[in-house]
Amino acid sequence: MRNLLDFLLRYSHCFLFVILEVVCFVLLFRFNNYQGSVYFSSANWLCGTVYEISSSITGYFHLKTVNDALTDRNLDLEREVSSLRAVVAELTRDSSAVDSLQQAALGDFWRIKAHVVNNTLDRADNFITIDKGRSDSVQAEMGVVCGNGVVGIVGKTTSHHALVISLLNSKSNISCKIKSSGYFGYLRWDGTDVRYTYLHDVPRHAECQKGDTIVTSGYSSIFPEGIMVGVVEDIEDSHDGLSYLLKVRLSTDFGRLDDVRVIAREGMEEIEELTKEYRK
Repeated sequence: MRNLLDFLLRYSHCFLFVILEVVCFVLLFRFNNYQGSVYFSSANWLCGTVYEISSSITGYFHLKTVNDALTDRNLDLEREVSSLRAVVAELTRDSSAVDSLQQAALGDFWRIKAHVVNNTLDRADNFITIDKGRSDSVQAEMGVVCGNGVVGIVGKTTSHHALVISLLNSKSNISCKIKSSGYFGYLRWDGTDVRYTYLHDVPRHAECQKGDTIVTSGYSSIFPEGIMVGVVEDIEDSHDGLSYLLKVRLSTDFGRLDDVRVIAREGMEEIEELTKEYRK
């Protein structure tokens, strides 16, 4: 207490000066119209600037929430577009096919939000690690997608993490089709450029051209039909000359992968069990 009193007495003239300055400014701005208007204009500008900066900072920290919502919306729109195209194609042949619109909904798939914690790009067999595992209902053989398209398939899981076999892996083998014509093949990476992969075994009589969109075929329990994969960059002959080899520019930028969704179909276990029995 004694030290505080000594401090106040030592700097009493400074405190008195500050108090008098405050009183002078209050009297100046309160009883003079011009000075008052300048003060309020400056105060409004300062408050506006502070609020704008605060809003920008708050908006930045909400970007993850916005990105999550956009990712989900993108997936829904991709499926909607694919469903509507299928319905339009059916309507040109049979007017009773309107009922197929409801059957093409995403209702039989559920999603788990996940974040990429590790991602390799410089190997022949690249993997992605996500922050969701068995405790979050993630299992092997589940599909992984992002807002731009297919990412890969879950290979292994632990309690809180999962290892994803990405499209940039020589062991990845996904059934895909040409969106416009419906001809399908299997997608496999050749281990070179991370921007491209190849669609193999496309029939030579298939209708395809550069710029065609490649999507998932839906011929498995892992991915629904119509998830974006990429765009045809070039058309080549296969090694045996019996089919086409389509060079596909991937829609997913694996160098900037951040938020993903693990997807699974209702009743996937039953479908997998039937497949295993048939293979035996």
